[in-house]
Amino acid sequence: MTRPSKLPQIQILRALAALMVAVSHALFEAGGLAARAEMSFTPAAWLPWNAGVDVFFVISGFIIVHAAGPLHGRAGAGRHFLAHRIARVVPLYWLVTTAYLGAALAAPRLLGGSPVDPALAAASYLFWPMARPDGFVLPLYSLGWTLNYEMAFYALFALCLPLRRRFAVGAVTGLLLLLAALHPLAARLPVALAYWSDPIVLEFAFGAALGLARAEGVRLPGGARLVLAAGGLGLLALAGEPGALPRWLAWGVPAALLVAAAGLGRGGAAESAPLRAAVLLGDASYALYLVHPFAVRGVRVLAEATGAAGLGPVPVVLAMLALACAVAIAVHRLVERPLTARLRRLLESRLPTTAAAPQRPAR
Repeated sequence: MTRPSKLPQIQILRALAALMVAVSHALFEAGGLAARAEMSFTPAAWLPWNAGVDVFFVISGFIIVHAAGPLHGRAGAGRHFLAHRIARVVPLYWLVTTAYLGAALAAPRLLGGSPVDPALAAASYLFWPMARPDGFVLPLYSLGWTLNYEMAFYALFALCLPLRRRFAVGAVTGLLLLLAALHPLAARLPVALAYWSDPIVLEFAFGAALGLARAEGVRLPGGARLVLAAGGLGLLALAGEPGALPRWLAWGVPAALLVAAAGLGRGGAAESAPLRAAVLLGDASYALYLVHPFAVRGVRVLAEATGAAGLGPVPVVLAMLALACAVAIAVHRLVERPLTARLRRLLESRLPTTAAAPQRPAR
């Protein structure tokens, strides 16, 4: 099976999305340091930093349609697709969840002192939404809440893969709309179904529609893409925290504009050194998303122990982000890529050979 080419602009947007989430946590930790040192600190609010997650969701819908193009209409396509997604997502997430679990057992005070619920731990490894004792529906490693949505989207998309591409995108969009329509009944639904019915799932549909547009040959000139990018960033800056508008509109629509700007160009290699560095960070964006809390908290602990907090919040935040990026790239190259490749080979060896045999052209 021919793999679709990577899109440098999408990889750069991945880097931006992961950095936005890292900035959010770095500002939070720096605020805690400043409060202990009795220093004034106003976190930068140019963008709603947590909207990086929404950008990720739209990118995910886009990339899945882009990458799965050769699989439509092929025997065993769903299993092949899920094998690749499992190999991509599971190893690193299980590693960080295990690291977090180890820290929670070894030094409970560092993580709030709450006892570890074995059922919650099991559900976390299985990407199954479950309520914590405090009532919040979050996995053991709380950043995994996004992956509970991602894996549900992958499962729905796998169900639709036997269809041709246009119909598959339409079908998965219909399923996501059906889920979102159930959300007003969330209080009466099982926890997992109520969780997956959050309208934030429509952001995957935004991305899938853009992925289909690219697959159908839609390309935008540079000027139009600049307008979309500026509009997306401007709307995010104006939106702030979701209030009058629900999150999927306040942050999801601007995120879709950014993905359209990045994904509907004619492509091309990233030539300059800064762009190549941004693409590299985009390649490591999954690692950056998952491991940055360890780096951010590590810098805070070190700053408290050494008195470096007295330098002020800005240098501390910059140190947090620099270390997070460096660790993410190292983890991506030394851990994530080898584990993903190994698990992918293992899973593919267990698939029937017909999984890669074409039946009809993808559309």
